[in-house]
This record gives sequence, structure tokens and C-alpha cells, in this order.
Amino acid sequence: MSSIIINKAFPEDFEIIQAIGKETFAETFGESNSEEEMDRYLEESFNKEKITAELNNPDSFFFIAWEDDNPVGYLKLNIGNAQTELQDETALEIERIYVKSNHQVKKIGQLLYDQSLEIAKSQQKKYIWLGVWEKNLKALSFYKKNGFVEFDQHIFRLGNDEQTDLMMKKTLD
Repeated sequence: MSSIIINKAFPEDFEIIQAIGKETFAETFGESNSEEEMDRYLEESFNKEKITAELNNPDSFFFIAWEDDNPVGYLKLNIGNAQTELQDETALEIERIYVKSNHQVKKIGQLLYDQSLEIAKSQQKKYIWLGVWEKNLKALSFYKKNGFVEFDQHIFRLGNDEQTDLMMKKTLD
């Protein structure tokens, strides 16, 4: 059995982040959205300029999960002004935990989540928060299992489609 290694990502890793982002987003949400809207979203959200800017933001942290020499997932965390919504200095946002579908049974999401806990504690944050699509039952179950509770909602737009994300948070000790 091969082991999973989590490494910090750097700007030169943008192609890996881009490829995993497009693949996993399409795998997870493709059936629930039109092909045209999905293609547009993937191009806007995972283009080279956007990913490179995110990787260069000092308030964002990326980590890539590797199985042998194969990237199989990644984590994106935000603090300070990089947070997508709350902008709370005492919080850390998990913006993305993306794992390729054929690797989800290997607990890679849990390893990436554990990395987020380490960063939150090292940054002395009081809580971790995130948004998750209300129909992504697998992700909701994962976050609830890890102690997250719902505290609000927001609208996520994919093209012309408005979707509800549940805002969840976990208070740290």
C-alpha cells in the first residue's frame, strides 16, 4: 500500500492545482449543472492567472496530497483578507478540500482536513469555517463528523444558477 504525503504548494505548482481543481469540481458538480455553465465556471475559476494569484497571496495556503509521484488532491486555506466572506482575523477558512474521486476512500480528505487544523492552531485561530453546497451530502457528513455545525447560508452562483451553500464552523480549543 502506498502512503500519502502532504506538501505545501508553491506558485510553480499552478498546473497541478488547476488540473485537480477542474477534474474534481467537474466530478462532483458536473451532473447537477449544464455542460455550458460548468465549462464557463471551470475556465473562470481555474485559469492560470487566477490560480497563480491565489498561490501568491500571503494569506492563502495550498497543500497538495501525493500518492507516490501522483497528485491526488489539494487543500486551500485562507486567513485575513483572503477569506471569501467573513474576513475575521480570528478565523481560518477552508475554501477547498478537493480529492480525486478514485482516491476518496483512502482518507485523503481527512489528512488534508488535519493539515488545516494544524495551520489553524499554529496561527492561533479561534475557529475554522467553510461553505458547502447543501446537496453535497458526502461533504456535509464529513464536516459534521469532524465537529462542524451550521451557522448561516449564502448563495453560490454557477453561471445563472443560484445554489445554496451552508456555512459551517468549528470552534477550536
